[in-house]
Amino acid sequence: MVHSAQSLRATLALLIAGLVTFALLYTTQPLLPVFTQEFHVPPAIASLSLSITTLALSVSMLFAGSVSARIGRKRVMVGSLLISSFLTVLMAACNHFAELIGLRALMGVALAGVPSLAMAYVRDQFPARVLGAMMGIYVSGTAVGGMTGRIAMGALTDTLSWRMGFLAIGGVSLLLSAIFSWALPGEQLQNAMPKLTSQRTFFSGLREKIADRSLLPLYFIGFFMMGGFVTIYNYISYLLVGRPYHLSQTQVGWIFLMYLLGTVASIWMGRVADVKGRVWTFRLGAIIMLSGVLVTLSTPLVARLFGLGLCTFGFFTGQSVASGWVGERAQSGTEQASSLYLLFYYVGSSMAGTVGGVFWTHSGWPGIVCFVSALICAGIACSGWTAAA
Repeated sequence: MVHSAQSLRATLALLIAGLVTFALLYTTQPLLPVFTQEFHVPPAIASLSLSITTLALSVSMLFAGSVSARIGRKRVMVGSLLISSFLTVLMAACNHFAELIGLRALMGVALAGVPSLAMAYVRDQFPARVLGAMMGIYVSGTAVGGMTGRIAMGALTDTLSWRMGFLAIGGVSLLLSAIFSWALPGEQLQNAMPKLTSQRTFFSGLREKIADRSLLPLYFIGFFMMGGFVTIYNYISYLLVGRPYHLSQTQVGWIFLMYLLGTVASIWMGRVADVKGRVWTFRLGAIIMLSGVLVTLSTPLVARLFGLGLCTFGFFTGQSVASGWVGERAQSGTEQASSLYLLFYYVGSSMAGTVGGVFWTHSGWPGIVCFVSALICAGIACSGWTAAA
């Protein structure tokens, strides 16, 4: 258990963990048009700079527990942040797109140590009365990190270059990672080394949870909804930097302030779900998201931004409901069920985010809207499957 004298340092460490992880993870999202122009690759290939990272992250998260069983959770998390930050600095020197993709894949493997272990670390090292608060701090760090990383990269690319953007963000992340290493309290001896046998039990539980028909549709909800959401944000930048808008990279970066709507949606609609039920609230969020996607077909910039805001609000509504639904349905083995949900969630992000580039190339923004609308409808269908299970 963390002593009261260490609580401030622990709070700072968890905030940094979420901030650095998601800033590094999503740094390339506003740069896809830049990569298309710089490296002469189509949008679907440019999107691999994000998709390959989330795919590597999703698979590696399943194995991070085994590594922590040998060397401890704190060491894995510190190593994850330091290695990922250093790899981001190296990206500034990439002269070929294949080099960048390779480094981004390695970064996905390295980053997996933080999101997969942060919850377990907090659960084992903090008293029950502060668990919710500490996890809230970590989650808020992820939201702030994902947003600021995208905005900062857009601004740095405009004023300097994308290479300097990687160098600056990677350098700051290295510094923050060092602070994280100092600030995070050491693990208690009895909690520092999870038993290897528990890892074998964990993977046995994964097989059980993936065969659970009441949980499987929830995993697919994560796959479809996250896939649609990432696709929208991946290719909206191509739309906005082109005619008739000609927005700068800095201006495109600022659209990620829409994520603040996600914070509001998660809190407000979570309370609605307690009253109206999860199925009703999820479907409401999905319908709002679908409506927003359709509104983006309008030509005026204000209308398109409004549609993007609706899409963001609806997605976070559905995501907050679905993720909580997994824990409720699992009853036992919630760690395995949550791991599988995250696996489907990030794989959906990787696959749909890349496939969306094919629709953009052949059909433009209407093609993206049709593709994402189909994914949302599939998510709604899965909610009916879940309700019937």
